[in-house]
Amino acid sequence: MTEAPFHDEYTLSETADNLGEKAMQLGLIPSFVVRHFPDSRQYYIPNEKESPPLTPEQAYLCFKKLIEDAGK
Repeated sequence: MTEAPFHDEYTLSETADNLGEKAMQLGLIPSFVVRHFPDSRQYYIPNEKESPPLTPEQAYLCFKKLIEDAGK
């Protein structure tokens, strides 16, 4: 069993940021925006059907899936 690359809200957000950067480098998304708040972050992927902001958990799963699907 592999260990998750995060263990709290901060490291989860940092991991989501890194996956978002990787997804951009691979050309899977044109860009993404992170709004920083004192206790959380919100992620926006422009041009994604006016969707609501993503939580760090949702952003992590979204970016991870995009990258995994691109590798298939």
